[in-house]
Amino acid sequence: MSAEPDTGLEAQIAQWRTYMLRRRGMHDADVDELEDHLRGRIADLAGTGLRDDEAFLIAVKRMGGLDELSREFAREHSDRLWKQLVLTSGPDAGDTSRRRELLAMVVCAAAGAIAVKVPSWAGLGIADDADFYARNAGLLALAPLAAYFAWRRRIGAKVIGLLALLFAVGAVAANAYPLADDAQSTVLTAIHLPLALWLVVGVAYAGGEWRSERRRMDFIRFSGEWFIYFVLIALGGGVLTAFTIGTFEAIGLDASTFIAEWLLPCGAAAAIVVAAWLVEAKQSVIENMAPVLTRVFTPLFAATLLAVLVAIVWTSNGIDVERDVLILFNLLLVVVLGLLLYSISARDPAAGPGVFDWLQLALVVSALLIDVMVLLAVTGRISEWGFSPNKSAALGENVVLFVNLAWSAWLFLGLSRGRMRFARMERWQTDYVVVYAAWAWAVVLVFPPLFGFA
Repeated sequence: MSAEPDTGLEAQIAQWRTYMLRRRGMHDADVDELEDHLRGRIADLAGTGLRDDEAFLIAVKRMGGLDELSREFAREHSDRLWKQLVLTSGPDAGDTSRRRELLAMVVCAAAGAIAVKVPSWAGLGIADDADFYARNAGLLALAPLAAYFAWRRRIGAKVIGLLALLFAVGAVAANAYPLADDAQSTVLTAIHLPLALWLVVGVAYAGGEWRSERRRMDFIRFSGEWFIYFVLIALGGGVLTAFTIGTFEAIGLDASTFIAEWLLPCGAAAAIVVAAWLVEAKQSVIENMAPVLTRVFTPLFAATLLAVLVAIVWTSNGIDVERDVLILFNLLLVVVLGLLLYSISARDPAAGPGVFDWLQLALVVSALLIDVMVLLAVTGRISEWGFSPNKSAALGENVVLFVNLAWSAWLFLGLSRGRMRFARMERWQTDYVVVYAAWAWAVVLVFPPLFGFA
C-alpha cells in the first residue's frame, strides 16, 4: 500500500504555486516545470534525513527568490510581456482577469479625458479660463486614477469614503475661496493641490494600508516608474501632435483648435491612467527603470551641485529670491530627493557600504548647502519686505526639505561608515512622506485665508 502524501507539504507547495502564478512573467506550464524541480530537490533533501518542512524551505531558498525567477523567465520569453499588455487571439485571450483590468483602465482613462472637457460644456474654455483649469487640473486628472486603484485594490467602503472626502476638500479649496486669477494663492494652489492629491492616490494604491512602511515604499517606487512612463507617452504624444499639424496643413486645414482643446488635454488626462496601468502590468517582469536612471544621474547631479557651490563661493554672488529662481532651486532639490528615494528603493538592505553610498552622501550634502543658502536668501527677503504667500511657501518648503536632507545626510554618513543599518534610512524616508502631505494641504487650505486670499 502506497504511503499517504504529506498534507502539510502539499499545502506549502500549493501556497508556493499561488505566489508564483501571481508573477506576470509566469504561466501555468512554467510553474509546473518549477514545481517538478522543487519536488525533486525536496525528495533529495528528505533523503538526507531532513523533515519535509525543512526540506521545503531549503529547496525554495536554493531555487532563488520569486522576483529573480520571474525575471529569468521574462528574459527567456520577453515576447510574453507585450502579449500581456494587449488583447490577443492566443491562449491568454480567455484570461478574464486581464480583460477586466484592461477594461477598467480604458473606462478610467476615458473618464479622465471626459472630466477635463466637462467644464468647457459649462462655458469654461481652456484658453479663456486657464486659471480655473490650473487650479482644478489635479482634481480632474487624478480622481480617475484614484478610482482605478480603488477598483484594482478592492478597497473597502470606509477608505473609498476617505478618498472621496479628501478630493471634495480639494475641490472646495480650489473653487470656494475667493481667489483672483493673478493672486499668489492661486498659483500656490495650482502647484500644491496636485501634490496633495497625488499622495491621496497613494492611499488608494496602498489599498488603504497607508500606515505600512512597505506599502509607502511601494508607492514611492510606483511614482518613479509612473513618471518615466508618462514622459515616454508624452514624447509619443508630441510626435503625434506634430504629425497631426502637418497632415492637416497639407490639406489646407488648421488643427490648432482641435489640438489645444481636445488632443492635448484629453490625451494627457488619459495618459495618467494608462501610465499607471503599464507600470502595474509589467511589475516584476522587467527591471524597474527609475533605480537604473538613479545610478546614472546621481554622480552627474552631485558634480553639478558642487559646481554651483564653487561658482557661488568664487563669484560671491548670492541666490536671487525671485519666484522663478526659487522654483528652479526647489525643483533641483526635489530632483535630488527623488534620486535619493529611488536609490533607496532599489538598494539591497543586506548589502554593505559601498562607493555609491559615498556619492549619495556627497549629493545630499551639496543639496543641503544649497538649501541653506536659499533659506538665508528667503529669510533676508522676508525680514526686509515682510511675509507674503509666495515667500512663506518658499520658506516652509525649504524648511521641510532641510529637515529631510539634514537627517538623511547624517544617516548616510553612518551607513557609509558601516555604523548604521539601512532600515533606518528607509524608515525615515517613508515616514517623512506624511510631512510632505501635511505641508501641501496646509498651503492649499490654510494659506489663502491666512493671507487674506492675496
